[in-house]
Amino acid sequence: MSYIPFPDIAPEIFTIGFGDFSFSLRWYALAYIVGLILGWQLVVALMKRPALWGGTAPAAPGKVEDLLTWIIVGVILGGRLGFVLFYQPGYYLANPAEIVKVWQGGMSFHGGFLGVVVASWVWAGRNGVARLSLADALAVAAPAGLLFGRIANFINAELWGHPTTMPWGVAFPGAGQDCPGVIGICARHPSQLYEAGLEGLVLGTILLVGVWRLGWLARPGRTLGVFLAGYGAARFFVEFFREADAQFVTPDNPGGAMVLGLQMGQLLSLPMILLGLWFILRARRA
Repeated sequence: MSYIPFPDIAPEIFTIGFGDFSFSLRWYALAYIVGLILGWQLVVALMKRPALWGGTAPAAPGKVEDLLTWIIVGVILGGRLGFVLFYQPGYYLANPAEIVKVWQGGMSFHGGFLGVVVASWVWAGRNGVARLSLADALAVAAPAGLLFGRIANFINAELWGHPTTMPWGVAFPGAGQDCPGVIGICARHPSQLYEAGLEGLVLGTILLVGVWRLGWLARPGRTLGVFLAGYGAARFFVEFFREADAQFVTPDNPGGAMVLGLQMGQLLSLPMILLGLWFILRARRA
């Protein structure tokens, strides 16, 4: 069976130690930093071009720096609390001190998304910015963070996919013992890279073309709708290849299904798809 060996990449980029103190910069953290900076620059670029908005940008470019701080807080708090509540509530209820250890991994996109919604909603109200137009701008910025975040998941050798015999299957370290009937190397779908491609590159390209070439920002809510529906559809599709989260797998439920054979990621994506379609139809009628 042909497969791709997992590349020899450590989760840490570098580690600095001074006596009993040590600091490590992980690819996971760098992905968040790069994604937030690129997203910030995209929003600033959009605010500098009033013509894209039909004449007036919703906020001055200088205000976006203040918004970035709110977004960072929303991403971290929402992403972490979403992971705690959606995926491992029992564990963190028994070990509450572990909740703050975000450097150990464990972030939920759906939770981070809700955190950004709350943060941007409050910021827009405090600064007199049209909330729906601001949401459109943030939707354009989001795929950059998704792209780098999923690549970081791959480097961390986490959230891998089901066993596969396809030649692009990857032999992730530590995954062999979970492949029933397989002796030796167990290759799996690199589902993290599937998500990076669909949620990051493909969706990001669609949004950029729609905004810069098709005038989507002139209809508030349309860009947001395309992002919500596009992300939800991409995530729903990739979940068919992604291994179920371990906390949902039991002897009676080896596939980790939650409701009607659907995974948690699919259940959380369905409302996003429906809400996205609603925003698209609303914008068309405006």
